[in-house]
This record gives sequence, structure tokens and C-alpha cells, in this order.
Amino acid sequence: MPRSRRIVIAVFPDVDLLDVTGPAEVFALANRETGGRAGYDVQLAGPTGGAVTTSAGVRLLADLSFAEVAEVAEVGGGGGGGVGGCGGVIDTLLVPGAVDMLPEGPVARIDQDVVAWVKQTAPGARRVASVCVGAHVLAAAGLLDGKRVTTHWSTAAQLAAEHPAVTVDPDPIFVRSGRVWTGAGISACMDLALALVAEDLGEKVALTVARQLVMYLKRQGGQSQFSVPLSRPPASRRDIEELRMYIAEHLDADLSAAALAGRMSLSERHFARVFRQETGTGPAAYVEAVRVEAARRLLESTDEPLEQVAAASGFGSVETLHRALRKQIDTTPAAYRRRFRTTT
Repeated sequence: MPRSRRIVIAVFPDVDLLDVTGPAEVFALANRETGGRAGYDVQLAGPTGGAVTTSAGVRLLADLSFAEVAEVAEVGGGGGGGVGGCGGVIDTLLVPGAVDMLPEGPVARIDQDVVAWVKQTAPGARRVASVCVGAHVLAAAGLLDGKRVTTHWSTAAQLAAEHPAVTVDPDPIFVRSGRVWTGAGISACMDLALALVAEDLGEKVALTVARQLVMYLKRQGGQSQFSVPLSRPPASRRDIEELRMYIAEHLDADLSAAALAGRMSLSERHFARVFRQETGTGPAAYVEAVRVEAARRLLESTDEPLEQVAAASGFGSVETLHRALRKQIDTTPAAYRRRFRTTT
């Protein structure tokens, strides 16, 4: 019999819909891709059970009330819907968030009933994870003191101001601190869930699920909430978009301005002007940023020697890799790997 992994996701009025359904879809696909071996049983728990209206206006149906979650854990079975109806001890407690839109911008909503339930329930879970502004709930429950965490960039300042004992890093997609995981904004819930799958079942299964989701890349935790392609404005010219794809897929090729201009059949001067107009940056700076992002992924997810990381990301030498990381993110490859290594 496959191991049962009970995933309890908190739902409450105005919760972000994707924060709930995104991870649930990842766990469901992990079950499918492993022939049920993953054993994930996803259950939604709400204040009173029954229907909950999300921020999108779509209603979700909670399998259990908050009170019933503890009851199921005590009897060790039954109760709740989900994939397999396993009940019992909570493997993963997943806490999404909700925001109130004020004139000055979004503010994370802190529902004290949800906070009290999380504070009571978290000690009995193998691991606890927040999605997006759900980090504010974990912080209010006292689960993040002394930890480095992330949340949606728009409420990071609020989290830091309200919880000075928490080290808030608004840049990464997700951060792991012992058994507590925190994820960044909205769609990053998929990256967080894939990381949880990778921890449980290995990188190969997580990558298989990512392919089924048609995700461009299973991003690692240290990656910025805005990857290089997303942080640049979309190009209006198809040939520039195709060139950007070529750059991402051929990092170890000659990506000098002269070589790229040749691919575009343009003079180097005219190419540089068009590229900057379309992307907001020069060709050399763009290529370096993409290579640094690739190097960061390798440093986070592999134990490859720095020589191989430098070669695979197109830097050619460890010295060049050092200079680029110092310039882009003010750190060294070794220091970055120690901080963001995700498979230990």
C-alpha cells in the first residue's frame, strides 16, 4: 500500500482561489503520474465546513470544519473528502491568504479565528506551508519568529513591520526554514507545491508534473518572483521574442551582440537600438541576466562543480561566473549555494 499523505488546505471567505486550487492540482497530478504511489489526500478545511466564497467569486466546498480536522486526526481515519479519504495525522498544513484592497494598496487580512486554528493545528503537522499572503497568518500564529521567509512582494513591507522577529525576503519564489515553507505571490503556489512534491518523491516526479502543467520551468526557491523574461516588457516584434527564446535555450553559444545581430541580419548598432527599444535593456546586460538566472538554478538544485555550472550557464569560467554573481546579486556562487540549496 502506498504511503498516505494527508494535505489539509485552509479555506475561508475571500481566500485567493489559485492559492487553493493550484497546489491541489499539483498534488492530484503527482498521484496520477505515480499511479497513486504519491498517496496525496487533499482536504479543504473551513471555519464551519460547507461552501466558502473565494476572492474570485467562485465557491469552494470545504470537506471539513476546522474543529473536525482535529477530530479526524484523533480517530486516525475517516472524515473528509479528498483523493483517498485517508484522514488521520496531517502531513502538510497549507495556509493560503486573503487581502483587503485599500486606497494605499493591498493589505493582508488577518482573521483571528484562522490564526487561532493554525496555531493549534500546526504542531501536529509534519510540515507547514503558506502560500502568498498566508505568511501573515503563520506569522500571527507565532510560527515564523526567527525564520527567514517570503510572501507576495506587495505585502512584504507590512509583514516585516508587523513582525520584527521575522526576516522577510520579498525576492524568492519560496523559502524553506526547517519544516516551515513560505511561498511568494499567487502563481508561485505551483512552484511551492512542486518543491513539496520533489521533497517527498524526488525531482524526477516533480518535473514530470511540471510538464503536465505545461509550466515553462520548475523554478527553484531562490529564483526571483520576477524571472528575467517576466521582468522585461514583452516585445512587439516576433523576431525579438524568438531571439529571447534562442538566448534562453543556447546559453553556452556565442551570444555576443555581434553574433546576435548576425542572427537578426542587422548591423550591430541597429540591432542594439532595436533590442533596447523592445526589451528595455541592452543585449549584453540581458544575456548576462539570463545566464545568472540559469546559474542560480543549477546552484540551488545540483551539486555540480562550479566549473560545470559556469560552463552550462554560458560563463565559460568560474572567474566570470563569480564576477557576474557579484554584479547581479552581490554574492559568490558558494555563498549562494549554501543559502538556497533546496534538496538537502
